[in-house]
Amino acid sequence: MSWQPSNDPILGDPLTCDALELVPRTRDLGDGFAVRRALPHGKRQMVGPFIFFDHFGPVQFVSGKGMDVRPHPHIGLATVTYLFDGSIMHRDSEGNVQEIQPGAMNLMTAGRGIAHSERTPDVQRANGQKMLGLQSWIALPAGREEIAPSFQHYGADSLPMVQDTGFTARIIAGSSFGATSPVEMVSPWFYAEVSLDAGMSVPLDADHEERAIYVVDGEIEIAGDRHEAPQLLIFRPGDRITVRATKPARMMFLGGTALEGPRHIWWNFVSSSQERIEQAKQDWKTGRFAHVPQEHEFIPLPE
Repeated sequence: MSWQPSNDPILGDPLTCDALELVPRTRDLGDGFAVRRALPHGKRQMVGPFIFFDHFGPVQFVSGKGMDVRPHPHIGLATVTYLFDGSIMHRDSEGNVQEIQPGAMNLMTAGRGIAHSERTPDVQRANGQKMLGLQSWIALPAGREEIAPSFQHYGADSLPMVQDTGFTARIIAGSSFGATSPVEMVSPWFYAEVSLDAGMSVPLDADHEERAIYVVDGEIEIAGDRHEAPQLLIFRPGDRITVRATKPARMMFLGGTALEGPRHIWWNFVSSSQERIEQAKQDWKTGRFAHVPQEHEFIPLPE
């Protein structure tokens, strides 16, 4: 793909981009910790294989406070945890222990089943920390929903960066702006953090079948329409899209190849089969999921 950021007037783009605009629903989880959920939405279940998209924070934890998500299960998906501020200690039933830090890529593939916890690390809990980040779920394709669970971690310095005047992109997964992430995937999808100075423009690659932009902060303009954070914009396949920042903006470019069909979602379970969801419910309720080492509590199955 040949491209360059520009502050020139936009020529040749459609008068409107006809984006599906989804404003995330906000939930307060207590202690001022707000979560904004953009997917799934009543108007759209997935963008490519992205089936869940949460934006948490910003929140300032005081000394002695932090995040404590007790062990809970997943099937049929992969989770992507991506931070802008703060740290999270990840532990899972495969024995993986990893401190997740800003700019790092952390992909936990649940497949046939995994349990994990997410907590504030001890040092940050003692000192207090600011938290801001995203968690996404990638639904696994047919034939790969029951693969073995696994975890991949790539530090921020190991992910490709594309930079130019007024523009920075970190390629978290897949390919964007001519660069490719080292992360292994079981279906074609892409994910990139993109920052633009006010007045600068960049294209959204039209080669991907399904594409969206999540505006984390700032404001952008596409074909004359302005979009302020937080908002998820979903575009038609093949449309030529140029994004211009009207204010300094931080965005996530995301999407990929559409799955072969819809998915059932219940709690933390995703599957093409409702019967498989029911089995996962019973497996968690009766303790058949593997346990997370060093953890002595769990989130019960919702009733």
